[in-house]
Amino acid sequence: MRHVHRRAWRARAVLATVLTWAGLMAGAAGCAPDGSGAGSVLGKPSSKDAIRVSPADGSKGVRPGEKLSVRVPGGRLESVRVVESQDARQTPVPGRISADGQRWEPDGGRLALAARYTVDAVALDAHGRRVARHTDFTTYVPGKRFIGYVAPEHRATVGTGMIVSLEFNREITRRAAVERAVRVTAEPPVEIRPHWFGHDRLDFRPRYYWEPGTEVTVSLRFRDVEGAPGVYGLQDRTFSFTVGRSQVSVVDAAAHTMEVRRDGELLATLPITAGAPETTTYNGKMVVTEMLEVTRMNSRTVGFGGEYDIPDVPHAMRLTASGTFLHGNYWAPPEVFGRSNVSHGCVGLRDDKGGGADTPARWFFDRSLVGDVVEVVGSDDREVAPDNGLGGWNMSWRAWKAGSAVG
Repeated sequence: MRHVHRRAWRARAVLATVLTWAGLMAGAAGCAPDGSGAGSVLGKPSSKDAIRVSPADGSKGVRPGEKLSVRVPGGRLESVRVVESQDARQTPVPGRISADGQRWEPDGGRLALAARYTVDAVALDAHGRRVARHTDFTTYVPGKRFIGYVAPEHRATVGTGMIVSLEFNREITRRAAVERAVRVTAEPPVEIRPHWFGHDRLDFRPRYYWEPGTEVTVSLRFRDVEGAPGVYGLQDRTFSFTVGRSQVSVVDAAAHTMEVRRDGELLATLPITAGAPETTTYNGKMVVTEMLEVTRMNSRTVGFGGEYDIPDVPHAMRLTASGTFLHGNYWAPPEVFGRSNVSHGCVGLRDDKGGGADTPARWFFDRSLVGDVVEVVGSDDREVAPDNGLGGWNMSWRAWKAGSAVG
């Protein structure tokens, strides 16, 4: 009897299954003509066909120049949401649907590098049926990046001769693209122009020295800019600095003096020693780029062999990249200051070993800023090169503007 009951139960189960499938098939056949019900579900086109996304779903290494778009061959897009994920930050990508509803495109131009994009789109197809699609792709991760080392520092207060200078860690061959990615503005407004020195340095300055109190803002938008074939920028930052009081000092190498003027008024005339006849000091306008309470100066680093190695030069202010300093000097006899030139090209002010508390060198150091101008006249040397330190003030405005890659 137990086996009979089992056979009866199995028979009922099979019959129920057959009847269920028969009902489903009958229902499907009965609903097919009007395009509703189960027939529309089974015959519905895929979302891939109804909503087409470019770049394709799952693409890797997409180049920044490829076009991002969402379109429907028929029907209308209802919504599109695109998110860019880069450096652990998610950013919605703004865009708009065309007037006919058949295409979405981003407001911006290029795709970001080393990023993941996700696309979520909803549309009505040509038959009025709602479809949705989700895709994602990743963009090219460059093996080479460039950055620009910038002077001055963020939030610095500088002298009126400061030049905004960017030195790049790689050679820039697409200079116009990189130049367009930098914006330097001032308040109060003033015309500021760029100048390239070779392929790895870009400087910005106004026609004349900055006005005291000027606020300068520098915006770098190098991220994903192609500076050379296969070399892309990494930085995306904004910084600012303030221009302090005006101080211009004129070193007369022939008279062995330095006149220090603050806001046009003479503060002091200090006795100096400049470059000796065989190692003269450059003429021209130079800018203080570095201030050191004490530093070591070794003649081998500037091409003078083993003539000197002073481990504790006090109150040193760098004027050129090649090694010209205005600094305290405690080793020369006191009588040379104001009377003769005995240095290896630097400008020396009398000082004490360890840096005196009441010496001309200390007095000048305490009243100086990075960005102050020191102009040398009366030397038997040539004019300092514009790219040796911040020597761009020695160029005419016309020549300076001619150094732009944009024009």
